[in-house]
Amino acid sequence: MTVTGTAAVGLLVGRVLFGGVLAFMGFNHFMQREEMASYAAFKGLPAPTLSVLASGIVLIAGGTALIIGVLPVIGALGLAVFLLVTGTTMHNFWAVSEDDQQDEMTAFLKNVALAGGALAFAAIGTTPWQYGLDIALV
Repeated sequence: MTVTGTAAVGLLVGRVLFGGVLAFMGFNHFMQREEMASYAAFKGLPAPTLSVLASGIVLIAGGTALIIGVLPVIGALGLAVFLLVTGTTMHNFWAVSEDDQQDEMTAFLKNVALAGGALAFAAIGTTPWQYGLDIALV
């Protein structure tokens, strides 16, 4: 599927907004490393600091892949997997106290929605994206 004209501009804006937010979230994993590692430890994640840093790299790489159009399908699929795994492991609203359920459910639903967006970008496929760097291996 080749996206041209107004649709290509819309795709570019969507890529920048979607990928930009996720890449920013990844940078936040480095800026708020200690707080996030503490939360990851509380949730029982092994090697919480390493997990926070690795997930930050996934978010930055995936978001950047979408923004600039380099390996966008791989970036989008990586983001989708990350968001679904994180949603179920870190935001398991069904397993927390009633006081924490709403916050965890909101975070879980955000991750699920973002994973859906990432899968939509992956579904566009590997046809070179207008306004991208035209590098696609898949």
